[in-house]
Amino acid sequence: MIGRALKGAWHGARLGLQMALSEGESGWVNLSGGDPLSSLGRVSKAGKSVSSTSALSLSAAWSCVKGNAQLVGSLPLGIYEKQSDGTRVRIEPDLAEILTVAPGQDQTAMEYWEGNGAALLLEGNGYSEKLYIGNRLVGLRPLFNVTPKRRDDGRFNYRVYENGRSYVLPPEKVFHIRGFGAGDGLGLSAIKYGVQSLGSAIAADETAARVFANGLMASGVLESENTLTPEQREQLQKHLQTYVSSDRAGKIMTLEAGLKYRQLQINPEDAQLLETRRFQVEDVCRWFGTPPVVIGHAGQGQTMWGSGVEAIMLAWLTLGINPLLRRMEQRIARDLIPLAKRGKWYAEWNREAMLQMDSKAKGDFLSKMTTNGIMSRDESRDKLNLPRRGGAADALTAQTALAGLDQLTKAE
Repeated sequence: MIGRALKGAWHGARLGLQMALSEGESGWVNLSGGDPLSSLGRVSKAGKSVSSTSALSLSAAWSCVKGNAQLVGSLPLGIYEKQSDGTRVRIEPDLAEILTVAPGQDQTAMEYWEGNGAALLLEGNGYSEKLYIGNRLVGLRPLFNVTPKRRDDGRFNYRVYENGRSYVLPPEKVFHIRGFGAGDGLGLSAIKYGVQSLGSAIAADETAARVFANGLMASGVLESENTLTPEQREQLQKHLQTYVSSDRAGKIMTLEAGLKYRQLQINPEDAQLLETRRFQVEDVCRWFGTPPVVIGHAGQGQTMWGSGVEAIMLAWLTLGINPLLRRMEQRIARDLIPLAKRGKWYAEWNREAMLQMDSKAKGDFLSKMTTNGIMSRDESRDKLNLPRRGGAADALTAQTALAGLDQLTKAE
């Protein structure tokens, strides 16, 4: 009976896996129930399986995903309400507690948005289950093993694989953030489309590691005028194994029966595959939309400092981070803002937190903003994390050295 039950359980699990693979390839695929990033992966022409987990073993991919995701997670987020006069007021509804403090029981807002940023960069889609008490949204729970299936009305049902079982959630129960896509309602996976680039980079890393494991010694040849028997070849092979790996480098080899060793020389730069790996760092950065400077890699002839690097950083924030923020803001407005408040409430990340200047540039900027009546002195103090002074410090002022002629006449 036990054997029959186990056989039936395995048959059900296999059918569930076949169903998951046939319904689509978008979303996170986890067959082990452990690592949320584990998946079957796709085999590149370099012979390496490329998945989210294996891609993150590349330092360039890790740094790209980590840098983008951490920046998204660390930016301040607020809920605002539009006023009739065109201004806005920051509000603190229950939704703000979920989005800016604690989306779930054991997760902070930074951890939640950081995770969604990583999901969008790697797999193109981020999924969370909406948790309700009655009709009130009380939390968001990240989902990893999700396969979406389009319904007749164009929306998606979501099959979730969790703790050895699968279940289906309707669209109104899932907060689904889409990354860059083709307009079909699903984000495109950088892992899927970058399989050749990432696979080549993984293969190059492993090749260099194997060379170093052998003490940076290239394969050599043993020469002899005599013909060895199969038994002698086997004994010789076992003998040579005692000289393999870097911790045995420099060990003296004893050769008998007229054997002579001839080493094949290799350039240390070639051993490290420097040019190949340098190019692959830049290639990996392209897939994740991150300038190499951001992850500590300077291209040939480029420095890691100066006005040029500042321009590159601004381009990254504009073309890389801002689109991720806009996708999340609009998805919040569509799926999380209460229906009665849509069009009036909206979520917005503070982009200014990304733009940090040196002290001289910041002083010049704040001075111009206050002397031209664009910003009050208290608002300037806010930018420096200083307490407000109130009174006249909260009033807009402007220099009057170039006052109009009519004002000079009135002064007389």
